[in-house]
Amino acid sequence: MSNHGGRSKSLDNGLAVRAAAARALAPVITGKGSLNNLDDHQVVSRDRGLFKELCFGSCRTLCRLEALAGKLLDKPFKARDADIQALLLVGIYQLLYLRIPAHAAVGETAGAARMLNKAWATRVINGCLRRLQRESSALQAEVDRDPAVALLHPKWWLKAFRQAWPDDWRAICEANNQPGPMTLRVNRRHGDRESYLERLDSPGIGARLCLHAPEGLTLDKPRDVASLPGFDEGLVSVQDEAAQLAAVLLGPMIAPRPGARVLDACCAPGGKTAHLLELFDIELQAIDSDDARLARVEDTLSRLGLSAELAHGDATQRDWWDGTSFDAILLDAPCSGSGVIRRHPDIKRLRRPSDIAKLAELQARLLDNLWPLLTPGGTLLYATCSVLPEENADQIADFLARTPDAEVTTPEGVAWGRPAGAGRQLLPSIDSHDGFFYARLRKRAA
Repeated sequence: MSNHGGRSKSLDNGLAVRAAAARALAPVITGKGSLNNLDDHQVVSRDRGLFKELCFGSCRTLCRLEALAGKLLDKPFKARDADIQALLLVGIYQLLYLRIPAHAAVGETAGAARMLNKAWATRVINGCLRRLQRESSALQAEVDRDPAVALLHPKWWLKAFRQAWPDDWRAICEANNQPGPMTLRVNRRHGDRESYLERLDSPGIGARLCLHAPEGLTLDKPRDVASLPGFDEGLVSVQDEAAQLAAVLLGPMIAPRPGARVLDACCAPGGKTAHLLELFDIELQAIDSDDARLARVEDTLSRLGLSAELAHGDATQRDWWDGTSFDAILLDAPCSGSGVIRRHPDIKRLRRPSDIAKLAELQARLLDNLWPLLTPGGTLLYATCSVLPEENADQIADFLARTPDAEVTTPEGVAWGRPAGAGRQLLPSIDSHDGFFYARLRKRAA
C-alpha cells in the first residue's frame, strides 16, 4: 500500500531520516550546536540507527566531506542554507563510507531537500552526488593531499597532537577516527564480571574481559542497553575502561576507612560516582553546576539502587560546602575532551585553539579551590579525558609548584598508561580504552 500520491512509506522514511540528519548536523557545521540532543529529533524507531550513523559518521569525517563538497559545488551555499550543505555532506558520507545502494544514497538524499522546504536544492545535490560517483577516485586523491583532510582532523588539532606526542600523534588520530568500543562495568554488589560474562552467553552477546579495569567487559559489538541482561535491575552500566580506573586509584585510600567522606566534584553524568558507591562503604557528596546533567546522575543512582548527597554546585566556589573536610576528592575536571573525540566527533569542529588555555585556567581554579577542603592525609585524584599536557602533566606540575603540602602518590608500576609528569596518561586505543589522564595527590599531614 502506498501514500502521498503513490510514494511508498519506506521512501518517505528514507527522505525523513536524511532530512533529520541534515537538521541535526547544521548547527555542528556552523559551530553553534553539538550532537548532544539527537534524541530530540523525531525519527521512526527503525531508522534511529541509521540516523545516528549519519550524524556521527559525518562528524567523524567532516574535514574530508567538506573538502569534497568544495570540489563538487560551483559555488558555496549561502549561510541560511547550512541544512542543505549538511544534506550534501550526508550524501557524500553514504556514498563513500556506508553500504547503502548508490541509487538510494543519491535519490533519497536529493529528495530530502523537499522535506527541508528547499525543493530547488534537489537538482544541485543530485548533480553533485552523481559527479562524485563518476569521479570518486580522482576527487578523493586530490583532497587527501592535505594531511588535515586525509587524517580527518582540523590543522590545529594535528599540530597540538604532534607537539604533545611526536611519536604517537598519528595513532591518536587513527583511534579518534574509529567509533569507540562499548565497555561495561559490572556492579560488584550483584556478582563478578566472570559470572556476568556467562550470562551474556545465552543471548549470544560476545564480550571479553578488560585488561586493566577489574569490573570491566568490552562487547564485541555495541548494542542497545535494553538487550543487556539485568541492565534495568542495575547489574551493569556502560563506562569506558579508562574511566573505571578512577575507582582503582582511589580504592586503596578509601577502602580501609569505612564511612570515609568523599567528594565527587563535577560529577555528571555519574559513572564514577556510581562506581565508587558500588565498591566502597563511603559517605559521598556529588556536585555539578549543570542541573540537567545532575538529573542524569540521579537517574543513574536510582537504577543502581545507590544513594549519595547530590547538590547543584560550582566547584570553583564553596557556597555548597558545609565546612566538614573530605577524606578523598575526585576532581574529574572539565577539559577539551581530546581523549574522547571518537565518542564525541563534533569536538573536532566545536573546540577552538583558544579553548585550551581557558580550560587550563578553569582546572587550576578548581584545584586551588578544592585542595583546602581535603583532610590532612587525604587524597585528591585529578582526572581528565584529555591528551594535552596543558591540561594534564603541565597543570599538575604548576599546582605542585604552588602547593607545598601536596605530594604525588600516582602509582608507577602499573600496566596501563605511561608516565606523564606527576601523573599517568592513557592515549586512545582502537578497540580498547579512551584517552585519559590521572594524577593522585596526597595532602601532607600538618
